[in-house]
Amino acid sequence: MSSADIARIIDHTLLKPEATRADVEALIAEAAELGTYSVCISPSMLPVSVPEGLHLAVVCGFPSGKHTSAVKAAEAAESVRLGAEEIDMVIDVGAAKEHRYDDVQADIAAVRAAVPAPTVLKVIIESAALGDEEIVGVCRASVAAGADFVKTSTGFHPAGGASVEAVKLMRETVGPDLGVKASGGVRTLEQAEAMVAAGATRLGVSGSRALLAGAAESGSGSY
Repeated sequence: MSSADIARIIDHTLLKPEATRADVEALIAEAAELGTYSVCISPSMLPVSVPEGLHLAVVCGFPSGKHTSAVKAAEAAESVRLGAEEIDMVIDVGAAKEHRYDDVQADIAAVRAAVPAPTVLKVIIESAALGDEEIVGVCRASVAAGADFVKTSTGFHPAGGASVEAVKLMRETVGPDLGVKASGGVRTLEQAEAMVAAGATRLGVSGSRALLAGAAESGSGSY
């Protein structure tokens, strides 16, 4: 894949607590220049203007996932009202650790009901903090609740971000019809290639320019 092909599956991301409106404006300009699929920002930064062809993703229940379902649903609905096309919500990781997958499903379903299609709903499972059984459980809950994607990580958890093993297990669990987003620590072309080979269909990247520069230097290749 060329650097342009890689760019078209990147959510160009800025979620730092200290981010300013000027930072978000620069992010959007850079995303348009690089040709990324979307920008992913915090809900407090809305509304923003994005050029045609660039999609807008907004996080929900971020980064802890410990908000009530009603709060997550309201946050997601408000973000969509202010222009978000995609919502990246964080599950209650503690519920997953306790194997309360019905509660995880109900949490996701509440947000799904608040932001029905065509809004894209991605479910952040914080895979580095979960065992394999728990990853499978929350992925199944995401499918049952009507999510469009499962996503590895917030990028803020001390356990770490995306791994090839987690992405592969997520893909195997959700099958071919759901998206899988690898996010958290994807910084190089080699990492991006490995994630896509494992089954990722979207990448969450904050350092998109450096990653794509590496892709351009390597020339066209294949995953």
